Amino acid sequence: MMDNSFPEIHNCFGFGCMRLPMKDGKVDMDEFNAMVDYYLDHGFNYFDTAHGYLDGLSELAVKEGLTSRYPRDQYILTDKLTGSYFQKEADIRPFFEKQLACTGVEYFDFYLMHAQNAKEFEKFKKCRAYETAFTLKEEGKVRHVGISFHDKAAVLDQILSEYPQIEIVQIQFNYLDYNDPSVESGKVLEVARRHKKPVIVMEPVKGGNLVNLPAEAQKILDELHGGSNASYAIRFAAGFDGIRIVLSGMSDLDQMKDNVSYMKDFKPLNDQEMAAVKKVNQVFRGLNMIPCTACHYCIEENHCPKHILIPDLFACLNSKNVFHDWNADFYYNSALTTQGHGKASDCIKCGGCEKVCPQHLPIRDLLEQVAKEFEK
Repeated sequence: MMDNSFPEIHNCFGFGCMRLPMKDGKVDMDEFNAMVDYYLDHGFNYFDTAHGYLDGLSELAVKEGLTSRYPRDQYILTDKLTGSYFQKEADIRPFFEKQLACTGVEYFDFYLMHAQNAKEFEKFKKCRAYETAFTLKEEGKVRHVGISFHDKAAVLDQILSEYPQIEIVQIQFNYLDYNDPSVESGKVLEVARRHKKPVIVMEPVKGGNLVNLPAEAQKILDELHGGSNASYAIRFAAGFDGIRIVLSGMSDLDQMKDNVSYMKDFKPLNDQEMAAVKKVNQVFRGLNMIPCTACHYCIEENHCPKHILIPDLFACLNSKNVFHDWNADFYYNSALTTQGHGKASDCIKCGGCEKVCPQHLPIRDLLEQVAKEFEK
């Protein structure tokens, strides 16, 4: 019988495997292996993946770079059940077994019901996804069942009330979203704490937006004469009661080393640092910036029939409007964004992207703005 007590998570810094180093369309395994080694060598052990990350390459990279190279008791592995991969209850087990094979393990330490919002929750209930996951736990193929959540606080309260067996909750949480009425990060955290569920944080740097700051915001953090932009964002998230793990999606070894440098002996933000990030927050609130985190849910699994690289195009518009980067026109028209893919004006308004957007963005309207700016 498997021991179902919570595994020993070393420190509160997790390795998110959604934004791995890439080379020629594949995961750069030399770089990834070096990142895995550095992370484990410095006393951390929590890895997070999902079948759809990097169009299926993330799980395979985890198998090649982690599970085939280290004993099973040296790491904690989380995977997720994503709604786009099943249409009925009978689809779930075969998909789960495929995930085990892709990652090269016999069980997952945590298995999360992925991207839960009001609509997805209804589908998961209809297909008895939660019940299936709880059965997998009884069989020893999953140690703990949780959820990855993208909605308002009231919806989380509903889910945790209907399924009190849920053991852990993963939420988007950062200093830009803490009081944002469209994300409600602070209120969502309060709900999780009220239900006594430990919390995993995703998007602590909001898809890189809290690393690549506009000049006015950068000046505020520079005056601290301290750590990196990422350090303030990640330490902000890790400093709240109830937060068990903060995930960071790192794409090279330098980012890994930076994260480890301040999470090895973690200290919450002091009063001066907290005041600074609040000022940065105010700067962002005054900008006309699309709050896209580049999670790529909108373009994975054929959600966009015109193959528009939506996050890339939004990044171009942000660069031009917020950072005054006039090279954005070049990037928009380069092979990296439009060659072989649809332009913003190719959008047919089907709405498939908006149904899966964790930020609840009006993507169709925003693509009109992109087309107006770059396709004059």
